[in-house]
Amino acid sequence: MAQGASGLTLQQLRYFIEVAAEGSISAAADLLYVAQPTMSAAMKDLESRMGRALLVRSARGVSLTDDGAEFLGYARQVVEQVELLEQRYLGRPPSRRLLGVSAQHYSFAVEAFVRMVKASEAAEYEFALRETRTFDIIEDVRTLRSEVGILYRNDFNRKVVDKLLRDSGLAFRTLFLARPHIFVARSNPLAGRDRATLADLEGLPRLTFDQGANNSFYFAEEILSTLSSEQEIRVSDRATIFNLMIGLGGYTISTGIVSGELDPEIAAIPLEVDEHIEIGWIGHSAIPLTRQAERYLDEVRAVVSEFGVELLG
Repeated sequence: MAQGASGLTLQQLRYFIEVAAEGSISAAADLLYVAQPTMSAAMKDLESRMGRALLVRSARGVSLTDDGAEFLGYARQVVEQVELLEQRYLGRPPSRRLLGVSAQHYSFAVEAFVRMVKASEAAEYEFALRETRTFDIIEDVRTLRSEVGILYRNDFNRKVVDKLLRDSGLAFRTLFLARPHIFVARSNPLAGRDRATLADLEGLPRLTFDQGANNSFYFAEEILSTLSSEQEIRVSDRATIFNLMIGLGGYTISTGIVSGELDPEIAAIPLEVDEHIEIGWIGHSAIPLTRQAERYLDEVRAVVSEFGVELLG
């Protein structure tokens, strides 16, 4: 393809996207069957044409500068649009689609991911879904390991979360507000109640998601994290927390949105507290979303709306 006024080529953009994804010039070269010196020269030429550094090189690989992160967002948009043109007018099959999502442990986020993958028209695809710790979600999106993060904030953690996002060049966009619910096994006596109070939870094991080295109250995935509990168990994944609800009669506090298909043994009971949970997605402030990321968020909105929850964004 001939170079335009800017001197850029699609090949350079595709190379750059792979280098950013792999965090390594040599790994990207291997993936694309290109000699490493050729890939390295292409990246240096790209930076020269842009008149700014896009990559930080070290013995461990490469990372993106702030300019590089912004450039990556636009590069993805350009390459995606060209692929759509080639599919429509040249009859080329859809290429592999890559989307990374990092999320707190929400079944609606998984259900939306399932729908997105099923709806994909690509003959081949490569997606990533990471249910992980709050701090790691922010770090994944900051470093572009994931394009979208799903997490919550409320009056208690808002200032801390917003400052961390701001310092990372990220922005929080609200999807919906949820009233707190407890999740319990359907065999739990509370499962038959119209609502539950904090007093009802006394004596039951409280189940929370472990936040690792960043195990601050502000990064807890559950609201009311500062309340004391005589019995508390920390877990690292959603399957385990549901198994402990069934085996030990424990509970956790979440949005009230639980998939009947994915989690048929779990019930959601409204919790009588003067709180709300603001669920949103995070992304880079200066980087537009790819079409695949937009499709995923559309599926999130569709899943949530089926529970009668009012969408705010």
